[in-house]
Amino acid sequence: MVDVLLPYVTAMINASLREGRLPSSHRHGVVTPLLKSSRLDADERKKYPVSNLSFISKVTEPAVSTQIVSHLNDNGMMPRLQSAYRRHHSTETAIVKVLSDIICGR
Repeated sequence: MVDVLLPYVTAMINASLREGRLPSSHRHGVVTPLLKSSRLDADERKKYPVSNLSFISKVTEPAVSTQIVSHLNDNGMMPRLQSAYRRHHSTETAIVKVLSDIICGR
């Protein structure tokens, strides 16, 4: 099934990237109020909205992110201490760096 759909999904993503936008039909999400915990009052649902995006939007986002990060890395534009959007970097590695700087007095 994947091999049947993949060319169409790829064509849609490539068209979005080429045009620099998503089709308007894919720019909308369905917002549903959900409780985060069963202990919460059901009347408070409106405070916890969940947005369900279209399939193609969910697939396009990582494709775009991958291309942008790749471009930044290939061209030396990613800050050396950037933690977000980098493989093997996380909030944990950022905290370790900050703590190391504090301990070393930098």
